[in-house]
Order: sequence, then C-alpha cells, then structure tokens
Amino acid sequence: MAILGSHNPLAATFGIFGNIISCMVYLAPARTFWKIYKKKSTQSFQCLPYLVALFSSSLWLYYASFNIRHAFLLVSINSFGCVIEIIYIVIFIKYADKHAKKLTIKLLGAMNFGSLALIVLVTRFAIDESYQVKVLGWICDVVSVIVFAAPLSVVLPNVGGLALGLLQMLLHAIYRNRGAKENVTTDGAVTTFVVVVNPLGSPEVFSTAVKDELSLENNNNNNKGGEDDAQGKTVEANDCPL
Repeated sequence: MAILGSHNPLAATFGIFGNIISCMVYLAPARTFWKIYKKKSTQSFQCLPYLVALFSSSLWLYYASFNIRHAFLLVSINSFGCVIEIIYIVIFIKYADKHAKKLTIKLLGAMNFGSLALIVLVTRFAIDESYQVKVLGWICDVVSVIVFAAPLSVVLPNVGGLALGLLQMLLHAIYRNRGAKENVTTDGAVTTFVVVVNPLGSPEVFSTAVKDELSLENNNNNNKGGEDDAQGKTVEANDCPL
C-alpha cells in the first residue's frame, strides 16, 4: 500500500498520497455495513473481500517488520486497514445467518491465521536471508492484486450461468422442430422417419418402412367384393326377360 520509506521527497510525497487513497478504499464499504447494521442482516453480501483485505494488511505489516525504522507510512496505513477490516468482519459475523457465519469463521482461521503463520515460518526459516524481503514482497504484491479481484467472486458464477443459459436457448432454437416424427405414406407401405437430436453432434435420421399388410388385405377384399357384385349384377341383368 505504501513504500517502506525513502529519503527521496518525491517518493515520500507519492507515499502520502497513496496512503490517503488507500484510506478511502478501506472506508468505501462503510456504507454497506451501515445497511447491514440497520437491517440486522447481511442480505446477499459476501465477506470474502474483507477477509482478503485483512490478510493483505497483515502481510504488509509483517513485510514492514524487516525495516521498521523506515516503514512509518506502510505501518500506519496497514494498521488502520487491519482495524477497519476487523470491524467489518465482526459486524458481518454478528448479523450473518448460521451457514455464512460458520463459513466466515472457517475462512478467517484458514486465511488470516493458518496461511499467515505458514508464510511467516517459510520466509523466516526456509528461505535464505538475502531473499526473504524479495520473496515476501512478491507475495504481498500478489495478495494485493487478489484484494481487488475478490469482489468478482459474486460476478463470476453469474457470468457462467448466463453463458450456459444462452447456449441452451441457442440449441433449443436450432433443434426445436427436428424432434418430431414425419410419416410418408406410399402405395401399400408406410415409411416412418425418426429424427434423433444429439445436442453434442449432428442429428441422426433412422427410417423404418412398415408394410401395412392388413390394410392391403382389406383393400384386396374390397376390390374382390366389388368385382363379384358387378358380375352378379351383370348376370342378373342377362337373366331378366325382356
């Protein structure tokens, strides 16, 4: 959030401006938590961004401990950030439902205690002293980027759901009229075409030609009966005296 310290006046000036902006960033969610306090409910808000912000502030304070004499700006802003984020998290836990409360406590323990302790142990005892500050600085930078990406945890699932929903609508529009059966009647046979829709590939068409023998027999009987009637009528007409 701010530089460790520098004898360069320009760097110090930018450090002060950076701390002012960081302070505004920390205070930005205050309105959200005021709503939570008034409604006595966390509603649809998520606590992950504030847990990550607390984790980031804690890491920067640990980073500042390597050169504490020249880290006033870094210590001041991140100490303020830790206090603000702890207040946010306490309010969230107080008014969250049972499931959200348990999840927040688990994440708090895993991230801000377990992960932080692991980083401290690794950087202190597993990394050469000449590289400790550099490695820890990279870790702090990565976590700082994650702080700004954490609010997207609410948006990303909705984007995926939107994409899948559009895909389903597209498949429905393409194949909505291809699942019906089409019957084609010919002389003495009925050919049935069955279209099987496969959403992951091209549709397959199966044709079955079924000969309607019963219909043909009935037609033959009707034709034969008609011929017999005609012959009978002719005979009767010949036998009639004039």
